[in-house]
Amino acid sequence: MGVVAFLNSDSYTFIIIPLLIFFARILDVSMGTIRVIFISRGFKHWAPILGFFEVLIWLAAIRQIMANLSNVYTFLAYAAGFATGTYIGIWLEERISVGKVLLRIHVRNDALKLINKLRKSNYPVLNLNAEDNKGKVKLISIITKRQTISKILELIEKYNPYLVYSIEDVRFSTEFNLFNKRTNKLRKVFKPHRKGK
Repeated sequence: MGVVAFLNSDSYTFIIIPLLIFFARILDVSMGTIRVIFISRGFKHWAPILGFFEVLIWLAAIRQIMANLSNVYTFLAYAAGFATGTYIGIWLEERISVGKVLLRIHVRNDALKLINKLRKSNYPVLNLNAEDNKGKVKLISIITKRQTISKILELIEKYNPYLVYSIEDVRFSTEFNLFNKRTNKLRKVFKPHRKGK
């Protein structure tokens, strides 16, 4: 069978084209999910690149559907690819460990061992005294890389399992030293505004 004959065959029309549309939709919907993740976590350079290829793949899939409007299998493949791509996108979102997160830990009983262990592990721990409806609590805040969360949770389970914690995405964070170590004088963090600029 020649190439032209294969392209005009029922196998190509009702099997190959729907499969191509199906996998194209899985790819572009998954890329769309990753793009949204990158936008929310401040990766502004990667998001447009992913968006370019996402739309390019989507246009290729739509072109095949428009060229085969009488083929109901292309519509089914498009919908199935979208649903599968959504599921895979959710799966990817749970496993992509990029960016930073804010971990808030609420400890009601003794938190000293946990705080000391976190600091010895070089985590930037902010320890505050707070109060909720049931009394006094320790509020521990840590801004850390997403991939280190599992290690911190292991420490929590070991040293203080009876607590409440929450995890939030951090779009932007920075660290700087306000004081010059040699002169012990306050540094100028912001440049003065000049007229005409």
